[in-house]
Amino acid sequence: MKLPLPWLLMLLLFPVAAAHAMPRAQPADCTRSAHLLACSDRDGNYYGVHTRGSTIYLRGFEAQGKRFWAQTSSRYGPLTFYTGVASDGETWVGYSRRVGWTTLNRVSSSSGQRFDLRCNRLGGCQ
Repeated sequence: MKLPLPWLLMLLLFPVAAAHAMPRAQPADCTRSAHLLACSDRDGNYYGVHTRGSTIYLRGFEAQGKRFWAQTSSRYGPLTFYTGVASDGETWVGYSRRVGWTTLNRVSSSSGQRFDLRCNRLGGCQ
């Protein structure tokens, strides 16, 4: 995955923890309804989030890579599993596990990239 997409995914899935690790940037403009969130930023990125029960559907456009992407996440207690695909053919799979105030995240992509990210509400992400 290219750098902007993982940060976007982390922000969407874990906004409190990821916010500490995010570089400072202009906030996105968002519109929200009961089950849908639609956002865009000044760089031309946009995304939508739809929730249905314990499943989250994400769709968006990454301006830097000029690609569309979609991701589905499902939560089972403290575990969240997610898979995604981008218009350039890249796919990714990952999971997050909540342990108290800490979230352990692991993502692998078809481009060969892997990363582990540990986020804590007090200390941010490392």
